[in-house]
Amino acid sequence: MDKVKILERYMPAEAAPLIGKWIDYFKCEFKISRNRNSKFGDYRAPYDSKGHRISVNFDLNPYAFLVTTVHEFAHLHTWNEHKGRAKPHGTEWKNNFKKMMQPFFEKNVFPPDVKQAITRYLNNPAASSCSDLNLYRSLRLYDPVKESMVTVEKLPGKALFKLKDGRVFQKEEKLRKRYKCVEVSSRRVYLFSPVAEVEVLNQNN
Repeated sequence: MDKVKILERYMPAEAAPLIGKWIDYFKCEFKISRNRNSKFGDYRAPYDSKGHRISVNFDLNPYAFLVTTVHEFAHLHTWNEHKGRAKPHGTEWKNNFKKMMQPFFEKNVFPPDVKQAITRYLNNPAASSCSDLNLYRSLRLYDPVKESMVTVEKLPGKALFKLKDGRVFQKEEKLRKRYKCVEVSSRRVYLFSPVAEVEVLNQNN
């Protein structure tokens, strides 16, 4: 099947032709990946006989998928220009990310709230789009509604919640940018992002 047709399933349709051209131009292996809780996407530089490789999680909403894709292509472009001499999210990458996002602004691909959040983010892009809470929250508004799922910041104090792996935690106080949470079985303390998505449990569970 034509790669543009496949890309249209995961990102706004008007963005797919340009991403398809980038895949060909940069001779990049582009993989739509399983869900990875630790990251939305990944870039691997050429190594041995393998060329550029990019992977993006399949379950992102179309706008999050596109933002992540551009993020990873900016890494690729920066590697081509500087090889290993540029910092992963340094000035060179930031400049490339801004330039590569511009065509999608010109096409009005994003809704106004997401475009505004991306513009703010582009003033000083962080290591990942999910580490910028304003952009992450804007993108999450376009996720399908998941019953019983909620972000940690919206849980009341002392609430119990469960992760996908079955572990149960209790929410405690906020420490700077993250929430202190205690694993019920081990009493170990973990720090959670405010926007981590968890399954809320009834206190009777």
